[in-house]
Amino acid sequence: MTETQRLAQQAKEVLQRAVAEALDKKRRLGQYAVVYQNGKLVRLEPEQIAEQLRKH
Repeated sequence: MTETQRLAQQAKEVLQRAVAEALDKKRRLGQYAVVYQNGKLVRLEPEQIAEQLRKH
């Protein structure tokens, strides 16, 4: 793995963690989240956010 690939992988992991934390915060506050899935904007209710977090 090149240095550039390693840095890109690190950046991806950090961004995934940040998104997961933000979604979990919305879930804990009882708020919905709007995400992009399969080419569409989708509204996730707090229960659905928990399901999405378990999948990833």
